[in-house]
Amino acid sequence: MDNPIYIFGREVFEQEIATLKNISDALDETFDAIVHEILRCTGKLILVGMGKSGHIARKMAATFSSLGTCAIALSPAECMHGDLGMIQASDLVILLSFSGESEEVIKIIPGIHHIGARMIGMTGNRNSTLARSVQIAQCFSDIQEVGPLGLAPTSSSTAFLVYGDALAVVAARLKGFDRDDFSRFHPAGSLGKMLTTRTIDLMHPISIECCLHETDSVQNAILTMLDTDTDLLPIINADGCLMGILTNGDLKKMMLDSGGSLQPIAGWIHRYPYFIDVSTMAVDALRLMVENHVHAIPVVRNDSPVGIIHQSDILKYGIVYTPSQKS
Repeated sequence: MDNPIYIFGREVFEQEIATLKNISDALDETFDAIVHEILRCTGKLILVGMGKSGHIARKMAATFSSLGTCAIALSPAECMHGDLGMIQASDLVILLSFSGESEEVIKIIPGIHHIGARMIGMTGNRNSTLARSVQIAQCFSDIQEVGPLGLAPTSSSTAFLVYGDALAVVAARLKGFDRDDFSRFHPAGSLGKMLTTRTIDLMHPISIECCLHETDSVQNAILTMLDTDTDLLPIINADGCLMGILTNGDLKKMMLDSGGSLQPIAGWIHRYPYFIDVSTMAVDALRLMVENHVHAIPVVRNDSPVGIIHQSDILKYGIVYTPSQKS
């Protein structure tokens, strides 16, 4: 028999997933109208909610801001004591109340009307005071809260949260918000490092003297590798462009099998190796190495090798990559 704890837990997931599926299937011109209100807004986007809806409002404001839409969250209770002055006529206000009758939210509506800001309502009651008082109302019908009493905000707060995410992401895409924009808003932490750190920032620089030609001897390759304290050497052609690599493991085999340290290295070169440009993001270098099961690759500028970058250096810096990530 299955553990009842797992059964109850799965019921919560299944009910909330079903709620989101129903809302997704019901997206209509109201969603379109709200997105266009956000795109037309010349001021701030202001999210307002009380209680659990207040938590969602703060999360929505953070998501919008990180995706290029200036947004703040206000407490309706604090608005009654002066914070209403933060709202201007050019702003767009989104009011969250599942019942549509939250006292604190309803009380500030006349003040917002007086300021002249446009209002959008998110509610589960299309006949509520909130729905009747705003320019656009998004009403979520037939949402059943999860739990033995069906009273605590669960499915409704999840619906508000994901709907807010959808608004923020769609608005960002329509604005042309790109990777460079995102990196400006996320300069710190592992995310900031992933978006701002380029290969040149973490590579081990090498000079032209550290590169070999295919006519070089095994002995010369060994001495060069010892001098550079690396386990990968770039091989260049007459024009100084990368044509292959030689690894520490190759040299060990050569010492055993070449029949002499003066033999040329030509037969041991890995031709057309993986490499990365100096301007490429470090996370993309890591992706290339992880997906192709190599631990180090040459870094080139104008096709000539200028450094070596290692998986370990990128990981040590705090940048991570999993196969589910996209460059």
